[in-house]
Formats: sequence, structure tokens, C-alpha cells
Amino acid sequence: MSKPITVLLVDDHAMVRGMLRGLLENTEDIRVIGSVSNAGDGVSEAIRQKPDVMLMDIDLPGLSCFDAAQTVRIRSPQTRVVFLSAFFHDRYIEQALNVQAWGYITKNEPEETIIKAIRKVCSGVAYFSPEVQSRIVVDANGARLATPIRSRASTLSDRELEVLRYLARGMQKKEIAQVMCISVNTVNRHTTSLMNKLDIHDRVELARFAIREGLAEA
Repeated sequence: MSKPITVLLVDDHAMVRGMLRGLLENTEDIRVIGSVSNAGDGVSEAIRQKPDVMLMDIDLPGLSCFDAAQTVRIRSPQTRVVFLSAFFHDRYIEQALNVQAWGYITKNEPEETIIKAIRKVCSGVAYFSPEVQSRIVVDANGARLATPIRSRASTLSDRELEVLRYLARGMQKKEIAQVMCISVNTVNRHTTSLMNKLDIHDRVELARFAIREGLAEA
């Protein structure tokens, strides 16, 4: 019998983690080796255990799932990140592609789709739900959004986008610095830069802008 596919679950809802574990452990070729509630712990467990697949929700507390995916790609390159989410905004899809995720599954798909996606990913084939796939084109330069996002948010750097997302969650700058592993002064510089680029100088308005752009959930 071949070696089972090892999976790490990352979701902040205990009920979802329990459902996923029960679903996956009923298969002979998949084994859940960890289950955590936030992206920071997900990174630590991925580096420690080197799972074949990291199945991760998008809307998580603390560290951004996209920052986590980027770190895992570097520190545990054999681990293939698959996002599982109820949301499929273009901005989320774009960021998933930017961190070279192997999959993006929407939560309205049948449960067995998750098993199929994990098996496909481990065979070297990326999996995207139909709603996500319809917004992607693949060419010689790789996968990208079929319709590029054109908004003020597109002028922001990846770091500025992360700071904006955390500010929209109501996090203080000291908390953001800790999560991003940067200094408070660097957070301040990113904040000043994104405010100037967006011409928004109020945290409440920043949060509203992030929600409208699909960078944070209401």
C-alpha cells in the first residue's frame, strides 16, 4: 500500500475542523496529522511536520493566510497549500495565485470535492472550484485573473495590503508589528504610504474601503 497523503487542517471554527477531520479520515489514502485554529500555528505545524497538503481557511484571526502560505512555500516547499473558503472575491483569488497556491475550494461544493482536490493536488494537478476557475486564465506566464483588478487598491504593495487588512480588523499597530514580524515604525511607514495612495486618512474609512474591495469581511 502506498504512503497516505498527509494533511494539516487550519480553520478557526472547531466544528469545521471536526467535520473535515471526520471526512478525510474515512478515506484509506489520506491521514490528518494536525488541526489548528490560526495561520500562525499552521505555519509552525507545517514547518515541523512537513505535510503533503495544508488545507487552510482564508478568513483567519492573526497572521494573514496569504502571508502564512508564502512562508510555508519557502520553509516547507513539499507542502502544497489549498485554500478553502466561503468567499471567492477577485482580490482573494489574485492573492492565492500570487502565493502559488495549489487550490482554491469554495465551501458550497460537495464534501467529496475536498477529497478529490487533495488527491489531484498531490498528483501534481492544481484544483480550483468552478466559480474560481471561471475567473482565471492560464498562459505562458502562468495563472492569472482573466480580468485584472483596477482600483486604488491595485496601487498598494503586498505589505501595504497586509497592513490594510489588519487595520480593517481593528488590530493595533503593535499587534500588527508582532504578527508581521516587523517593527512598529515599519508599520507606521506602511500605514502612512497606503493612506497617501488611497487618500484616506481615517481608520473607519480604511476599514470600509477594505470591505468594499473584498480585503476584509464585514
